[in-house]
Amino acid sequence: MSEFYLKTLPLDGLFSVQHKRFEDQRGHFARLFCEGTLSAFGQPFHVRQINHSCTRERGSVRGLHYQNAAQPEAKLITCLRGEVWDVAVDLRPESETFLRWHAEHLKAGDGRSLLIPAGFAHGFQTLTDDAELLYLHSADYAPEHEGGLSVNDPRLAIAWPLSVNNLSSRDSNHPLLDERFAGVRL
Repeated sequence: MSEFYLKTLPLDGLFSVQHKRFEDQRGHFARLFCEGTLSAFGQPFHVRQINHSCTRERGSVRGLHYQNAAQPEAKLITCLRGEVWDVAVDLRPESETFLRWHAEHLKAGDGRSLLIPAGFAHGFQTLTDDAELLYLHSADYAPEHEGGLSVNDPRLAIAWPLSVNNLSSRDSNHPLLDERFAGVRL
C-alpha cells in the first residue's frame, strides 16, 4: 500500500492527500511528501521551495495569492498546528471550473494535505489561534510574477467561516476581479 493516496476534489486538478500513519509505542510517523508517489498518481511535483507560517490570531486570513503563467507554481499545504479553512480558486481560463473556489478544513494531526495545481490562487483562514502551515512549492517565489485576489470579491463569493480580520496591507489591497482579468494561462 502507498504511503498516501489522493482524493479528487470538485475543482479539476485539486486533490486532498491522505497520509498513511504508522503508530507504535513511541508515537507516530507519516510521510508528507514523495515525488515518486505523486508522479505515479499522475501528479508530478518537484519541490523548489518550502515555507512555514504561523498565524497568531483566530479568524486571520492570508491570501489569495498566485503566480502568473511566467512562473506558475503548485503547492502542497499541510497544517502542523491548529486548524485552518484552506481555499483554492481556479484561475485557469480554459478550465470548466474557472473562478470557482473550493475549501478544505485542515487540522493538525488529521493526516491530510491539500495539493493545489499551478494556475490556482491560494489562501486560508485560521480557525484557531497559533495555526501553523507547511507549504511545499513547485517553483521559486518570484515577486515580479505574483498576483492576488481580494478575499471579499463578490464575484468569487467565498463563504469564509468567520469574520475576515487581520489582513496584511498587501492582502487588503488586492483588486476585485473585472472584465480585464484573463486568468492564468499555463
